[in-house]
Amino acid sequence: MSLGNALRAERIKFTTLPSQWAAPLTSVVVTVGVTAAVNAVYGAKDHTPGEDPAGGIYYGLLFGHVALACLGILLIGQEFNTRMIGGSITAVPRRDRLYGAKLALGAGLGLLVGLVSTAGSFLAVRETAGLDLSTPGLGRSFLAGVLYHPMMVLLCLGLTAMLGNFSAALGLLTPMVFLGTTWLTAVPGVREAAQFLPDRAGLYAMRTATEPGVHYGHWTALLIMALWTTAAVYGGLRAMRRYEGPGA
Repeated sequence: MSLGNALRAERIKFTTLPSQWAAPLTSVVVTVGVTAAVNAVYGAKDHTPGEDPAGGIYYGLLFGHVALACLGILLIGQEFNTRMIGGSITAVPRRDRLYGAKLALGAGLGLLVGLVSTAGSFLAVRETAGLDLSTPGLGRSFLAGVLYHPMMVLLCLGLTAMLGNFSAALGLLTPMVFLGTTWLTAVPGVREAAQFLPDRAGLYAMRTATEPGVHYGHWTALLIMALWTTAAVYGGLRAMRRYEGPGA
């Protein structure tokens, strides 16, 4: 099976499983909806978004990126859970090609969600709280906001492939994305290391202002998340090559 046919098969799986296509839809709705609601209520009173507009623009992403993590997990983890991964390997014996098709679908979906969510959040803040689009750093912030989404999907997809277990991935990754890294940044002695975790670096890349105690710049933050994503994707590839489960 060619890569194009493998990608087509992955697209069919995605569109026919509600649990999968509901995840990116939920991410967009939650990200834009929470951002619009918070700015509609507090935007005119709270001056924090004026000091760093990204503080208001990406408020909803703190909740929406959990659905992104679930999307990355579901794209491969659901097949581990149902033991259908063996059937996929039988249909596409070249595991690199099978894994590549999943990565391509995940990257495309993440990029689409990133464009819609980030543009929607920018418009929501502009309409509810007011936003000067000429503010220095907003262009970079927009780009980082878009790219964060596919990187988060691929990061979780790769880690799920490494774990080879849907329940373990869902139980470990979603709580870590939602609360874990935020909690770690508040622990004395751990804060310095926690700022280099992928989601922390990715979120900092969207900021327009610098923060005391962060030891890298905004572009470097995006690079840090990209390196984590690359490592996870490569680890997932190695795991897929070694997979010896049912039907493999």
